[in-house]
Amino acid sequence: MSLDKNSAHIVAPAKKRMSFFAALLFFALGILSAFGYMHWKPWPKESGDKSSAKVENVAETKKEPKILYYVDPMNPSNKSDKPGKAPCGMDLVPVYEDSGNSTESMPPGTFRISGEKQQLIGVQFGEVSEMPLSKTIRAAGRATYDETRIHHVHTRFEGYVEKIFVDFTGKLVKKGQPLISVYSPELVATQQELLVAKKSAEILRTSQFEGIGSQSASLYNSTRERLRLWDISDQQIKEIERRGSPIRSLTISSHTDGFVLARNVFAGHMVKPDMELYTIADLSDIWIIAEVYEYEIGAIKMGQSALVTFPSFPGKVFSGTVRYILPELDPKTRTVKIRIELPNKDLTIKPDMYANVELKADYGKKLSIPREAVLDSGSSKTVFVAREGGYFEPRKISVGARVDERYVVLDGLTTGEKVVTSANFMIDSESQLKSATGSMAAGEHAGHQMGGVTGGTQEGEPIGKQAPASTDHSSHIPAPAPTPGGEHAGHGR
Repeated sequence: MSLDKNSAHIVAPAKKRMSFFAALLFFALGILSAFGYMHWKPWPKESGDKSSAKVENVAETKKEPKILYYVDPMNPSNKSDKPGKAPCGMDLVPVYEDSGNSTESMPPGTFRISGEKQQLIGVQFGEVSEMPLSKTIRAAGRATYDETRIHHVHTRFEGYVEKIFVDFTGKLVKKGQPLISVYSPELVATQQELLVAKKSAEILRTSQFEGIGSQSASLYNSTRERLRLWDISDQQIKEIERRGSPIRSLTISSHTDGFVLARNVFAGHMVKPDMELYTIADLSDIWIIAEVYEYEIGAIKMGQSALVTFPSFPGKVFSGTVRYILPELDPKTRTVKIRIELPNKDLTIKPDMYANVELKADYGKKLSIPREAVLDSGSSKTVFVAREGGYFEPRKISVGARVDERYVVLDGLTTGEKVVTSANFMIDSESQLKSATGSMAAGEHAGHQMGGVTGGTQEGEPIGKQAPASTDHSSHIPAPAPTPGGEHAGHGR
């Protein structure tokens, strides 16, 4: 027994030492495991970490807004708690909860459309920019005579036509070319007076009597002047003086180059000063009368250059100048006529030819937007300005002239802003839908506030405060006395 006791005393300390070493080993393994876990696990960063805040913000922005209810797109007053079909057959449109206070700093009427919906309806954008603008105005025209270069031939004395030198219309005549010869008894008598006055002035020039020489010279000069007033040229007068005898018939010549437009005289006819013998038009310069639409006339100025082409001369371009804008507007075609002067030295252009006119209007550097961005209701013009976060702001603007595919902006926009250029009508419908649902929500909120008025006492008023007396005469009718148990009877009903 003593041996067993000694063995037990020896074994007990050994077991204690093994337990101690096992506990120490497990403790060391635990420390190593904790160190490895702390080293490899991504611990949450501090609240001041910018990257963590950025991740949280991205997660918040990607959070879809809550759907409040669904409405009929054709009648927003019809609401439903679940998606489905409207009576018109269209899908019900969801109405989302506003994401916090994101629209508080934006102008009234601003609304949001998700990116997916923008892609679905095909929203496109254009930029408000300042750029040089010019426009080409095209108009149809017609060549005609220059009215300032049309000459009418008359005689200033009575007589009879003896010879015709230009005997058909359309003939080209030169300046000084003979037209007709006229015999006039009055003209012959005046020639005779000229010859007598000339001879008398030569004889009495050295007379001893004072004043006779000067009077004879004055008579001679007055006779010569009378022939000049009758359109007798100095050369013809010299010919009469050289001959020493009157010329039976005098020749009437053309005073300009041109084409004969009209001929009203024949051989043997008696002519008078009020009779038009020939009409001659000078075609070295020609007019183009073009018709410009009413809305384009403001871009055309006097002295503006114009390019003119004719179907008769393909590939050839003529250069002219706008000289006059007629004051009348044609009420049927809503056009204004302008006059373009065109050189025609080689007489290529003929009157009544059709012409195509191009006028370039330069507006300078102007603020402008694409034409597709403007919604014109007749009384106002509206654009949808794109803002950050998928928001759209309806804005009324003032525009000027339309220059090709752009409008000049007078007021309402600034350089660099983006406006919607495609799917405007869809966005406009969305804007009206949001406005209608917003009005309904405001009405419901007002209805809830009105529901707080009970028994003539409004919210915020002290309890027990009496309502003001009514001015209705029916209030003077005494109310029926309450019957016992009437209140409970009312509840029972």
